[in-house]
Amino acid sequence: MTLKFVLAAVAAVVALAAPARAADNPVVVVETSLGSFEVELFADKAPKTVENFLGYVDDKFYDGLIFHRVISDFMIQGGGFEPGMKQKKTKDQIKNESDNGLKNDRGTLAMARTAAADSATSQFFVNVKDNNFLNKGDKDAVSPDGYCVFAKVVKGMDVVDKIKEVKVKDLPEGHKKVPIEDVVIKSITRKKK
Repeated sequence: MTLKFVLAAVAAVVALAAPARAADNPVVVVETSLGSFEVELFADKAPKTVENFLGYVDDKFYDGLIFHRVISDFMIQGGGFEPGMKQKKTKDQIKNESDNGLKNDRGTLAMARTAAADSATSQFFVNVKDNNFLNKGDKDAVSPDGYCVFAKVVKGMDVVDKIKEVKVKDLPEGHKKVPIEDVVIKSITRKKK
């Protein structure tokens, strides 16, 4: 065998082993007051969740909302409140697709919800570290139903890390870890292919 043949064979094996991005998985750009990041949506793994999220994106629902909960060693959460912590009316709740094999690892996006498994609407969070206790079936899970991962930051994780470091406060109304200065989601738009 020639060295060229061996290298070509190794490259082919590596290409097969690498997790490929599904060609039809959409990508969105999240533009915030602290910079932008890009997110691949796993339509192949969480189809209903991605459809729901893109419905909000296409309706421009997220434009002008804030990241209203920031915990620097956990996650950043947004998609439900306007500045001043005014909650925005959402569409119906969706089914939890947390059994899709995706994990709440650093850089992934998951749907926020109440204690009820199928209660997610528009709110999402970005994991800023591996949060195994949010995964369905994890021995230390906070909920046996898990939290549905539906996307991953593919560019601009430094912006997410900037957001996670903002100063926060607890509000008398019961909201915890709210940024002192609003971190605004200026827009979430589909990236052109």
